[in-house]
Amino acid sequence: MAQAERRATTVWTGDLMSGNGRLTLASSGVLTDTPVTWASRTEQPDGRTSPEELLAAAHASCFSMALSAGLARGRTPPERLEVSAVCSLDRKPEGGFKVTAMALTVRGRVPGLDQAGFEQAAQAAKEGCPISGALAGNVDITLSATLES
Repeated sequence: MAQAERRATTVWTGDLMSGNGRLTLASSGVLTDTPVTWASRTEQPDGRTSPEELLAAAHASCFSMALSAGLARGRTPPERLEVSAVCSLDRKPEGGFKVTAMALTVRGRVPGLDQAGFEQAAQAAKEGCPISGALAGNVDITLSATLES
């Protein structure tokens, strides 16, 4: 049995190009009736979300938790971590689309740690993060880690 399961629901009406969906994060209720469209994926968000934005949010959150846990295990808990993730959707040469890349950027304040140690901890978090694991081998994941003073 799974440690945890989380649910989301989208109700889509119409065709891909002119239709739209309404997304609800059913487990938490944090987002309800949130608009999603093809245009929000491939053009401008205009107040709507996309699967790629949600994937970037999941990766940024997961990575920040993994890094925080790793730093604490190393007896250098962070004061603050700011993680951003940029998810790239590209056309495939044979047609269709594919998530091709995820760029993680972390800036952190971690007393007692130098830049090299921070980079090492960030790399370990990238490898240990469950969302990184789900994407590994299918999406190019890059990481930039900067320690703030």
